[in-house]
This record gives sequence, C-alpha cells and structure tokens, in this order.
Amino acid sequence: MNKSFLRRGFLWLCPGFVLIGTVAAQQNDRPSPTADTFSRDGQLYVGVDYYPEHWPKERRETDVLLMKEAGFNVVRLAEFSWVWLEPSEGTYRFEWLDEVLALLERHGMKAILGTPTAVMPAWVARKYPETLAMQSNGQRYTWGSRKDYSLSSGTYRLLSERITRAMAEHFAETPNVIGWQTDNEFAGPQDFSETSRIDFQDWLRRKYGTLETFNQSWGTHFWGHIIRDWAEITIPDCTGEGMWGISGNPSACLDWRRFNSWINYRFQADQVKILRAGNPDWFITHNLMGLNPTISYYELGRDLDFVSWDNYPVLSRSSQPYAASMTADLMRGVKQKNFWIMEQTAGPLGWGIFTDTPMPGEIRKISYQQLAHGADAQIWFRWRTATAGREQYWHGLLGHDGRPLRRYREAAQVAHEYRRLEKMLEGTTVEAEVAIIYDYETIWSLASQPGYAGNNYARAIARYYNALFRAGINVDLISPEVDLSGYKLVLAPHLVILPDARARKLIAFVEQGGVLLTDIRTGVKDENNLAHERTLPGLLSDVLGIEIEEYGALDDRSYPVFSEELFPDTLAAIHYVDWVTPKSAAVMARYDQWHLEPFAAVTRHEAGRGIAWYVGTVFQEDSFYDHLIDRLLEDAGVERWVDLPEGVEASIRQGDGRKLVFLINHNETEASVAIEPGKRDLLEGEVLGDRVMLGPYGVAVIAW
Repeated sequence: MNKSFLRRGFLWLCPGFVLIGTVAAQQNDRPSPTADTFSRDGQLYVGVDYYPEHWPKERRETDVLLMKEAGFNVVRLAEFSWVWLEPSEGTYRFEWLDEVLALLERHGMKAILGTPTAVMPAWVARKYPETLAMQSNGQRYTWGSRKDYSLSSGTYRLLSERITRAMAEHFAETPNVIGWQTDNEFAGPQDFSETSRIDFQDWLRRKYGTLETFNQSWGTHFWGHIIRDWAEITIPDCTGEGMWGISGNPSACLDWRRFNSWINYRFQADQVKILRAGNPDWFITHNLMGLNPTISYYELGRDLDFVSWDNYPVLSRSSQPYAASMTADLMRGVKQKNFWIMEQTAGPLGWGIFTDTPMPGEIRKISYQQLAHGADAQIWFRWRTATAGREQYWHGLLGHDGRPLRRYREAAQVAHEYRRLEKMLEGTTVEAEVAIIYDYETIWSLASQPGYAGNNYARAIARYYNALFRAGINVDLISPEVDLSGYKLVLAPHLVILPDARARKLIAFVEQGGVLLTDIRTGVKDENNLAHERTLPGLLSDVLGIEIEEYGALDDRSYPVFSEELFPDTLAAIHYVDWVTPKSAAVMARYDQWHLEPFAAVTRHEAGRGIAWYVGTVFQEDSFYDHLIDRLLEDAGVERWVDLPEGVEASIRQGDGRKLVFLINHNETEASVAIEPGKRDLLEGEVLGDRVMLGPYGVAVIAW
C-alpha cells in the first residue's frame, strides 16, 4: 500500500444507509454491465489483509480462529514477502506460507496471494543495482523503500518473472488459493535511467514508425527541435520546473506519461501470463489507487478478471464522501463490471501523524457504501496494526495489542450481515442511465498545461458528479472509448484532448437522441496534444450551436451571472470564462459584466433528436450544478426517484429480477427518507411504513 496522504486523494464515508430490493432490471442498448466477480460458489468474500510473517508462529491459530468467528472467509497474503519466499537468488522457501494456507484451509478460509514484486529483497539491489530506478538528478534510488524499481530493467523483469513462476508452480494445487493480486498499487516511479530512455525511444519508434510522423506529432518544428535520429530523443522534463524547449513540450510530456502507464501494463502482463499458465481457474486482479492520475486504469485493467481498489476515505466529518462513491463508480467503469475492495479502512490512518479513529458505525457505513456501488468483496487493511516500520500508525481491525475490540466487532457485524444478504446481491450490479467520461489523456495533458490556475480534472468532474450524488442518481464513469448508445445523459466536462473520431462520436450520440453536457476547455487539443486549428469548440460547434470567440482566466476575480431559465439568484463565475457566441443555441444564463453582455455563460441546443448543453465558466456555488442537473435529467427523461435529505446518498444495484436500493446517511445526526410503504427491512426483518429512519452512521436494508 502507498499511504501518502498527499498522493492518494483520500476519501471519507459517513453514517447510515438503506438497501431496498426487487424489480425487473432496466434494459438498454449497450452491453449490460456484468456482475460476475462473485465467487463460483456464490459467496460474497469478506476478510482481511494478513501478515503472519510479522508475528510469532504461535499467534497464527488465535488469529485465524478470531477471523473465523468474525465471519471472515478470505485473507490476502504475501504481497510484500519476496525476501521470505526467496531469501537468496534461486533459493525458495515456501514452507511457512504452506503452513499458513493449511491452517486457513482447516478453518474453511480462502486465500488471495500477491506477487511480491513491489518490494525487492536487499540482495537484488546489491547484486543488480541497475534494478533500482534513477531519479531525474541522475542518482539511483536508495534501496530500503518500496516501488523503487526500474520497470525498464530487463534484470528486474526477469527476477520478477522467476519469483512469480516459482509461486505459481508451487501453489498451483493448493486448494484454498482462489486468486492473485499482481504486485501492489502500481504507480511508478518514473525512471530517468539510460535503460528507460532507450525503452522510451523504442516505444516511440513502434508508435510512430517514421521520424517524419514523429516530428509532426510532437510539433518539433517549434524552436527548431527537429529529431533526425531516434537516439536523439531525451526524456522530457515534465515537472513544470524546466519548461524550455523540448523539455516542456506538451506533446513530449503526454507521450512520456503514456509510456510510463504502458510499462506498468507490460510488467503486469508478464506476471498475468505466468499465473494463467499456473492455474486457469485462478482469478487475477490488482489493487488500484482510486483517482491516482499516473496510470491509465483502462489499460492496466485489460488483462485482469476484475479490478480491485484500496478505499481510504478521509475521516473528516466536515464534508460529504462524494469522492468515495465517485471513485467506486470509476472502478466499476474500468471494465464495466463489479469490483473488489482489496484494502478497506479499518482504523485511524497515517504514517507520521494519524487521523481520528472511525466513529461507532463508520466502518460499517464505509463498507456498505462500496457495496452499494458494486463491490462484490471487501477486505480490511489490515488484520493487526504493525508494531514496526512505516505503517505503525496505519491501524488495523486489531490494535498493537492484538485484542478484538470495537473495530473488530463492527467488522464482524458487517461480515455476518453480508452473509445474510449475499443471495440477494448475487447477480446484481449498478445499471446507470447517466455517464461521465473520464479520460486519462486529458489528465496528462492538463498536468503539463492546466490552462488556468487551479484547474484540476477530478475537481472539474466532481462538480457535476456531486450534484448527481445529491440527486440520488447512479452514474457510470467511463472511458471515452465506451459505447454511449445505452445512456440517456452523457457529461464530458473539460475534455481537453478530443480527437476527431471522439468528437464525431459525441455528435452522433446527440443526433440519435442523447443529451450531452460539455464545458470549458473541451476540444482544445488533438490526440498528440497539439492545438486544433479551429475556432472552439471545433467539430462540436454545430451540435452545440455556438462558437467561442475568446477566452480568459479570471485569477482572483469573479463575474456575476444571472438566468431566467435555470436558477433564481445571481451567481458567481470564477477561474475562467469562455466568450460564447450563440449561433443557433438558446441562451440559458448570461454574464452581468459590461464586456461580456453579448456572450452566453450557459447554452442549450436541440440537434437532431437530442440536446447539447455547454457551460462556459466555473460557478462558485454548488446550487448552480444542482439546478443544472435537475434540468439535464428532465431533458434526458431520467427519473429523479427520491428526494434526499442533505447528506443522504442513494444507489441502486439490480439484476436477476431484483432491485436493491441503498440509502446511506452521511450525517452524525438522524435522517428520515420517504419511501413507498409496505417494504421489508432485510436486516431487522420488519415491514416498514412510509419513512425510513436512519440513525447516525446507521444502516438499513430494505427489500422492495
């Protein structure tokens, strides 16, 4: 696990929730999302990440008995255990892990093994120093951390394949090993070694074929940075500090980020091939890091049976946990199927300092929120809090003392409740009528050129996602390559990278009856990160019914915006404005600013059988996005089926003739939600009236 607070964008979840069930699944034209991550025996897996190598051998029996008593049925093992498994090159020691697996098997528990390549043994770094990545200053990483490897090192790739193959062959017939997690939280590091530079050059040669095409794609005519030999290509400086010449070339930086995503995919693909040969019945997954921007999870997920992710919401009671649900929806969107939680919050989080502890009921609510968005298994990190190393303050279900106290009991409650729900949950997934396009290449483009101060792609999407969250509407976060035909409403905010083929796809979606929302900076660049030679919004101009004459950043200024169509009060435009000229579009909001009076802030245009909206600024107030989403849902014919009190979330899982509606209270105070009377609470076994009362961090499950 990578536990850096600043890098992971932690999430937080809160109180109380309801699950309602049974009605026919909706049909749509696109391939239905799948719910096939459930185990072959129909069990919903619940368990812990376990590190028996950290504790005396005599403790194992106690641990496993406590897990069994809690209702757990799976553990993850060995993802950081390379040095125990191969203490010296070519010498394998699997006996200790055999003993642990046999103990788990005696108590009816399954296991997921990790390929242990995220942390190399000291002998690897000492014998093969080229396996350590090189920093941009020309110094090798010093052994003693994790994720310090060079994925361009043939030596490291070979050693990783050897330990993966040895494990796959040894555990191929172990009956309770059900699957594998590759490595751990892929995310780098970027390697600036000569080996990496040559690897990058080879990747570019395969991509572009000829130097002529390469030079055109990177725009190397600017400042005369023409490349005449592949060997002349350097690793660009994309830190934002060295922005001169080819070092700051946006096209070079986009390809460098693509390359770094690809080498992680390549490294994983080597392991996947070995594991598939070892036992075709194993599943293979990887624990993704939510909204981490460094790797395309669409690419990384390609070889996996399903994706997993590590859910560490910020335990901050001052805000709602929008990001936790948004990330879950992205994880489900990576492969258009349900996902697992491989590391779930179990206690206070931190390395040097730590957060508050989860409140009573909060661990339970965190778990149910993920269940509501498509999690088919949940594994708490970790079983027992480590007494040594960097994660002494990253707390598990048990504390340093190993006693099964409040957090353990709450996790046990969840596990036993899940066992009662698993038959209702099997075969269900989230089927959304609304999608948000989530594009890694736009993330990477904005990393080099955000355009205006404070621009952030995840925040740009969150403005709309959070309003949908407040409206109780399920959302799919999807790749730009996904078929849009089954959605009624598609939002494509800040889609800076817009190749012509993708633009035509959005146009066709509208003309065939869909409702599209896009906004500022959309369609600025092509697939090479070169600016389109067109008036914005380029190919989308006709379908949106607008042209953008000019644009500008506002820095610390704001402009008033008024509307007779969307919202009653004057609101504030901040950060950025497009000077939108309506051609055939209706003006839905205007600026109350002298030089912007001829231009629109928000437009709506009927095109073909559909409707296309454009938002030409960032609004300071959340209320704008709430009003806008209400109107978009109305245009798209998407039913807003429930009125939610503030801080209460709704999500629906459905399939196999069942409909499960989750209502989740994210408040420390009681909340009440109106429902159709006569429904049965699956956990309490009672028939409900016309309202559901949710206590602080409370959970209810209702069958419809």
